Amino acid sequence: MLTVIVGIYFICAVLLMVYGVNSHVMTCLFKRRFPQCARNDRELIAAFYNGAVPDGDLDRWAGKLPVVTTQLPIFNELNVAERLVDAVCAFRYPDGRHEIQVLDDSTDETRAIVAARVRAWRQKGVDIHHITRPDRQGFKAGALRYGLARARGRYLAIFDADFVPPPDFLLRAIPFFLQQPNIGFVQARWGHLNSSASLVTRLQAIGINGHFMVEQAARNTNNLFMNFNGTAGIFDRQAILEAGNWHDDTLTEDMDLSYRIQLKGWRCRYLIDLEAPAEIPADINAFKSQQFRWAKGSIQTAMKLGFRVMRSPAGWFAKLQAFMHLTHYLIHPLMLFLALMALPILASDYPALPAMLMLLFGLLLCLSCTGPSRLYFTAERALNRSPVKLLALLPLMICFGCGLAVNNTRAVIEAVFRRRSAFIRTPKQGFARKKRYRVIRDHTFLVEIFTGLWCLAGVLAYFNNSQYLVGHFLLLYALGFLGIGVLSWQHQRKG
Repeated sequence: MLTVIVGIYFICAVLLMVYGVNSHVMTCLFKRRFPQCARNDRELIAAFYNGAVPDGDLDRWAGKLPVVTTQLPIFNELNVAERLVDAVCAFRYPDGRHEIQVLDDSTDETRAIVAARVRAWRQKGVDIHHITRPDRQGFKAGALRYGLARARGRYLAIFDADFVPPPDFLLRAIPFFLQQPNIGFVQARWGHLNSSASLVTRLQAIGINGHFMVEQAARNTNNLFMNFNGTAGIFDRQAILEAGNWHDDTLTEDMDLSYRIQLKGWRCRYLIDLEAPAEIPADINAFKSQQFRWAKGSIQTAMKLGFRVMRSPAGWFAKLQAFMHLTHYLIHPLMLFLALMALPILASDYPALPAMLMLLFGLLLCLSCTGPSRLYFTAERALNRSPVKLLALLPLMICFGCGLAVNNTRAVIEAVFRRRSAFIRTPKQGFARKKRYRVIRDHTFLVEIFTGLWCLAGVLAYFNNSQYLVGHFLLLYALGFLGIGVLSWQHQRKG
């Protein structure tokens, strides 16, 4: 029995290494194609507008730019809903060619406030509609599907409530559909409105930058499967319909639809120069709720579409990267298993591995662990951020990622056992908070604190046995679990 456990332990360690090494692969793919592709994007925009994006009279472009419907799915977002509506109503686009749908499923004061704001903009001549449903069936996917049936635009832009897109968003994104055939959707890069608000938001910003600057660019510029991130993007209506419309059987309806669109033969574009800033959750429990939704939804999508991807005509490398992408959140149960089993394996007096094999294992472990750090560092450098500040935050970033393992492992388990759950929106504070939305309380922080203490006991045991390689990694786990657990408890006490 012990041999089986040790075997599973090393299999999990190897799998975790594979995901870590893949971060190096993503970084290399990004550096390989990014500079030329970024130049090509800028040249395409310049060629479309005979110079630069128009900043004055747009009437001359009315015959060239298509009708676009912008959809704003909202549910109880009193603090940020008006900000979003105002930002989208300020879009520069030819008169009569931009329709706005506020898809409002709210059950609190948000609905009345949004209705008043919509009336004010309609009086100014903006083509904006406040659309409500009798129930919240299908959650966000249901709202988007409901709005699609009533939209008049060929192209549909989507923004979540916490975003503040720039006025020229449509002018800079739509030309890609018109200049390149068979584009099913485009995705803009997420920016941040409050990245410097706290240590929690700073660490989240680094993670988001790594995904959007490096991973998304690497996938798109190397013809790999890429996902829509739920907001700050535009779809071709025909692509949505051909792929089967929005489905609500996963918590990541965005990833699900974008993969189905690509499986139908449509292409996608990631616009790295087009930034749409958004608010980062300042409350750690709100962030964990968001991570739970993404983790569970990703595994649900992997179970739903994995075999279709493997049977598709895509190349073997594209299929491999799609598998790594869809199953990325499996790293968390792997990390948790390694953290929990390290101490029992040491106590079992299992025969030590030969020195050379242990050295090889240590080198591979270091290589895999440096993968995410290299990816984050590359993203920050590409964004012209200070590498010195990043180097100071990287150890905390590693602990931060480790500490989420309990929360996200629960999400993965629920997905594997097909347990249904509601789409829980992440509450936002806005610039001037009008209402405090409570995050759903749970007791995951107790498990996180216990796991942290367990790992801390393992650190002491491994150091006492001169097993410094494993001991140092266990220390990162211990600090991560304890940090996330204590912070979650503190934020929950504050409400």
